[in-house]
Amino acid sequence: MPTKVPEDQYTAEPFVPDGGGLAALREAAAGCRGCPLHRDATQTVFGAGGADARVMLVGEQPGDQEDRQGRPFVGPAGKLLDRALEEAGMDPAEAYVTNAVKHFKFTQAEPRKRRVHKAPTLRETTACGPWLAAELAVVRPELIVVLGATAGKALLGSSFRVTQVRGTVLEEEIHGRPERLVPTVHPSSVLRADDREAAYQGLLSDLKVAARALG
Repeated sequence: MPTKVPEDQYTAEPFVPDGGGLAALREAAAGCRGCPLHRDATQTVFGAGGADARVMLVGEQPGDQEDRQGRPFVGPAGKLLDRALEEAGMDPAEAYVTNAVKHFKFTQAEPRKRRVHKAPTLRETTACGPWLAAELAVVRPELIVVLGATAGKALLGSSFRVTQVRGTVLEEEIHGRPERLVPTVHPSSVLRADDREAAYQGLLSDLKVAARALG
């Protein structure tokens, strides 16, 4: 029986290679065992996009479709995000997209039933932090768009509240490097909203702030 690692010792750090580009990081992340989420997920879902991307979009974690396909933001929330980015004046194909947590966390009533997204804990998010730090170090984006509370807490600490700072340009030191960030809601929250059009317009407004910040 493998030794059970206490939750406060979860970390991806031993799995992150020294140096190397995104391809090396993606290959190494496929074998990450830094926290228990890898056990039930189909695969690691690493970031997608070029190392020269000017903007990095950081979400919470992969969803059901992402887990099956191995790419971030390919499900309904991703399609809505692409639409909003284009409408705001940013090309989705030129962005680097990733998640704070690289494995799908879910509950499932019984086999073959629908897998229901379950929010990662702060500890699981922290454990996955070295991957996000490595992505930032390689891509060195001009701007980070923070999609939702989990991503915000991963980058800015546990006191982050998306409702207080959404649609503003923040300047913070992240992993030892000055970064500019624009927080907004996660696109999946738009899909769940009672007034979806109003929620979409709010997301769009925030993304327009990001587009202006990029210049």
